[in-house]
Amino acid sequence: MKKSALFVVLVFIFSSCAELQQVVNQLPQTGTISNTDIASGLRQALDLGIDKQVNKLTQKDGFFKNELVKILLPEELQKVDKTLRNIGLGSLADEGLKILNRAAEDAVKEATPIFVNAVKGITFNDAKNILLGNDDAATQYLTSRTQTELYNKFKPVINNSFSKVGADEIWSNLITKYNALPLTSDVNPDLTDYVTGEALKGVYTMIAVEEKQIRTKISSRTTDLLKKVFALQD
Repeated sequence: MKKSALFVVLVFIFSSCAELQQVVNQLPQTGTISNTDIASGLRQALDLGIDKQVNKLTQKDGFFKNELVKILLPEELQKVDKTLRNIGLGSLADEGLKILNRAAEDAVKEATPIFVNAVKGITFNDAKNILLGNDDAATQYLTSRTQTELYNKFKPVINNSFSKVGADEIWSNLITKYNALPLTSDVNPDLTDYVTGEALKGVYTMIAVEEKQIRTKISSRTTDLLKKVFALQD
């Protein structure tokens, strides 16, 4: 049977891997797709995830009302939350949680330009590995290339956000009330570091959500390029 141009290109790219060769043999034998198309398709998928999901986190309640990423108290403070609610100070506990999530929402506004630069740097080899990798391979790629820079961007923003909305006063009041209770051990965690880490987890969680949608649901491939490129991994 005469081989199409698509078959020739993909055999050349994936000939070193028998498993990928099997994928190639199952592809429709019409049309062509270039190395540039594959890399561009992955960039487009990541850009879509950033636009649709990460930007949601920057909105009011983007974290607080999203159960996938809502920031709860660190383990050592969960007893604070429970105790305050048990003695009728649930509104104070709720306010403390809201402050943590508001700070994360502020910080994520710093993420987009860092992600954009990382996406621009995707090579064809990167794209090939991502395309035929796990459901979160693209998210893991972004994590490896942005985590340190995002942490350094997020932390001062979260610290400033705490000051701007009076979080220092709220948490001081909350912790003081808790520490004054009998039979409790004093707590004083580094909330800025904790919330920074949780904000990062939230960002990557939402990118992974969009990546999985594009990989598993054809209806989520909203452009011709996404349809063409991700057909390779179906």
